[in-house]
Amino acid sequence: MENDARREAPATARNRDPILSVLRDVLPVSGHVLEIASGTGEHAIHFAAALPDLVWQPTDPDDNARASIAAWGEQAELANLRAPLELDAASHEWPITEAQAVVCINMIHISPWTATEGLMAGAARVLESGYPLVLYGPYRREGLTLEPSNAAFDEDLKRRNPEWGLRSVETVRACALDNGLAFDSVVEMPANNLMLVFRKR
Repeated sequence: MENDARREAPATARNRDPILSVLRDVLPVSGHVLEIASGTGEHAIHFAAALPDLVWQPTDPDDNARASIAAWGEQAELANLRAPLELDAASHEWPITEAQAVVCINMIHISPWTATEGLMAGAARVLESGYPLVLYGPYRREGLTLEPSNAAFDEDLKRRNPEWGLRSVETVRACALDNGLAFDSVVEMPANNLMLVFRKR
């Protein structure tokens, strides 16, 4: 369609249902979910449609990404999906001050480490005790050899930007702990990805 702002990420169709299966187990029954770095907006549409008792708030720092999220949202016409907000995870000030869950998909490896530090600090600010921060993506794990596909991906990321690259689960856990977020669980996902769940202490 001409002038259609909607973007598509091929991986979304492959990973959205496995991610949703975990979200059903770890998210609260109701409340507001703040999604950080929503990208194209396809995940937000899928999850909001599948979880009608949760209000889904997508965000992204990129103008074109927010335009895509808004376009997908206009087409979906979901009552529980909010208009996208501009939010930089690394910022000390977020436009949302309270949420019952924070979700972040495929951001940590494709952003500077300061974004992860900001994500942890921000999640700690907006979440009350017991509420979850849920992360999805590829990670390193200490003592385990990186899978060939993830090793190649990591090299490509670092060629594109030296500040990018796969982080270790242990480093991410330490950053979360430093910000008052306790490690809850790790879930093995398809295509050598993981979901990490933390909860505000």
